Amino acid sequence: MSDTGKSVVFRGGGFAPKSRRWVGLAVFVGLIAIAEWGTRSGWISALTMPKPSDVLETFRELYDSGLLFKHLGPSLSRLVVGATIGVSVGISVGVLIALFSYIRSGLVPLVAAIFPIPKIALLPLFVIWFGIGEGSKYALIAFGTFTPTVVATYGAVDNVDRTLIRMGQSFGLSWWSIVRKIVLPGAMPGILSGLRISLAIAIILLVAAEMLGAEFGIGAYILEAGSLYDLERLFAGVVILSLLGVIVSSLIGLVELWLLDWRT
Repeated sequence: MSDTGKSVVFRGGGFAPKSRRWVGLAVFVGLIAIAEWGTRSGWISALTMPKPSDVLETFRELYDSGLLFKHLGPSLSRLVVGATIGVSVGISVGVLIALFSYIRSGLVPLVAAIFPIPKIALLPLFVIWFGIGEGSKYALIAFGTFTPTVVATYGAVDNVDRTLIRMGQSFGLSWWSIVRKIVLPGAMPGILSGLRISLAIAIILLVAAEMLGAEFGIGAYILEAGSLYDLERLFAGVVILSLLGVIVSSLIGLVELWLLDWRT
């Protein structure tokens, strides 16, 4: 009886999502087309939603007049400064909580106590402490990104496979080498996932801070458009925030490709 070889189906695939960027673009284009058709046909009331083409025209007017960058510049500056402070301090504190028992015992109850507090409710307090200027806006964004970053960081460090740590110890690696070569790389996926949530919260708090006592900024622009019931400008501001969120998410994705290339 001859031994004939059979091709075996490879079963090691799956659980590795592939990028299908055109699908997301098609969804956006489809929704915009539906909104344009609905507003032009009267199916969607002009009192509730403007035509996407009118919003695009508003963007063009914003760009031509220079108001786009006049509002976007201060918002980006506040977002970068506040989020950088909150994320850097949050990651540092989260790692310390995960690695040291006394720090964990002292700070975890404190973090658990301040985490559920709506950060927007603290804005008047930050205004009293830091004034109506940029300081209160930086402080609100930093504090709002700090707590979720801490929780995500020490949770990610806790979830690092203890077998890998014991393996490093059996090979005689020092404590610092284990932290640098095993713990931090193993925790990085969880930290970056938490960072997406933290930066989304930062954008929300940015708008809230700019709606109180800011002459320029996307939040101030949206507040002014809402008070005048100017739907085209209002939706233009909302779209700017949405695009800002997409850009931030894409940047985190690039950081993931750079830091987590060892997973491929």
